[in-house]
Amino acid sequence: MFASGLAGWAEEEERPRRRAPWGVIALVLLTGLALMRNGSGEFDVGPPQPASAAAAESRATPGTFLGAADPLPYALPDRVRIPSIRVDAPVMPIGLDADGWVAAPPPEDPNLAGWFTGAVSPGEKGTAVVVGHVDNHQGPAVFYGLGALQKGSRVEITRKDGKTAVFEIYGVEVFAKNTFPGDRVYASKGSPELRVITCGGGFSQQNGYDGNVVAFARLVEVR
Repeated sequence: MFASGLAGWAEEEERPRRRAPWGVIALVLLTGLALMRNGSGEFDVGPPQPASAAAAESRATPGTFLGAADPLPYALPDRVRIPSIRVDAPVMPIGLDADGWVAAPPPEDPNLAGWFTGAVSPGEKGTAVVVGHVDNHQGPAVFYGLGALQKGSRVEITRKDGKTAVFEIYGVEVFAKNTFPGDRVYASKGSPELRVITCGGGFSQQNGYDGNVVAFARLVEVR
């Protein structure tokens, strides 16, 4: 279902790709990421799921955030770090596979994240999207602990222009694939934001995970 996305890496380093219109992004991600089934679910204890309290602010009507940092220009992301859940992983660009699904990093590499090139780069004005597997057949993968994030946790994206975009988590939710709210998750809120997404919810051998864990974050610092 998911292409590796490795082809075209050099092209991504040379120039920004044309961004898809918002309606296309919403449709693609709603029917792609919202239907991720790449986790194995074969462990005695599944990945942590978000606490209901962590979802409150992400449901609120967007407004001006006083602590927001100024937007950055386009630059490829290089690494993602989430210290509170011990994530430190390279980021590769991913687009769409031959079937029109959002691609994902190769499942054989558990410590690899993907940045969706159809959205803005992390730190630009708009909503950037970073995805990764929750597990594979060998065990937990890069975003296994995503559901355990708390409000105020930091996500650091090191960019190839030498800058680090630091985002602060303000909500973490799990959404069922059949009711995935693409408009709320992906729409631009007028400032630099980030969504980090992996599989979540219940699991069955027939259908895989039945939802996605989504971490909502906003840019608060540039280093």
